[in-house]
Amino acid sequence: MLEGVLETLPKTAPLMTTSVPASGRLSSQSFEELSTYPRLVSLLRRMLGESGRAEEIANEAFLKLHSTVLPPSARANIRGWLYRTAMNLGIDDLRARARHSRVAQEASQAVSSSGQPETGLQLLLRQETQKRVRLAISHIKPEWAQILLLRASGHSYKEIASHLEVSLSSVGTLLIRAEAGFEKCYLELFGEKEVL
Repeated sequence: MLEGVLETLPKTAPLMTTSVPASGRLSSQSFEELSTYPRLVSLLRRMLGESGRAEEIANEAFLKLHSTVLPPSARANIRGWLYRTAMNLGIDDLRARARHSRVAQEASQAVSSSGQPETGLQLLLRQETQKRVRLAISHIKPEWAQILLLRASGHSYKEIASHLEVSLSSVGTLLIRAEAGFEKCYLELFGEKEVL
């Protein structure tokens, strides 16, 4: 009964092209070409302070990419769409944590990146600083948070321009505005300037 059906299917898959189909949906093979997952997780890990949650949000962004019909403008820059979506999901997660103080305290339990053991006071100060920075980031404009997090993650101006779909010449100005907005928000929340 299945012989007639199986014979109509091609024996080998066609060669993968880099273009997105007219439907706007990406095939599962298209995801193999996107090598952004590790960098996306790394960015989200810095943003959220939790490896597991960073991976969950990165997966959620890829799921949205797979299940969404992209508009023509987004098809030209899939990685930029993916980064923006992931960062927006990360910012939403930070805002949810700010509303739930218990979760925010658990998020600040990151391990020191230096090889030297921290004293109890150093650990406490670092955790408090992380908590304050995350809270301030959750209160600023999402566009500012995105550009600050991309730059803090080591992205070049060219990469930032591509991910956020802005001109390369405007990245510096946007960073200055974002830094000023972050500093103002931080001062309003905590009354003191953060030394980073």
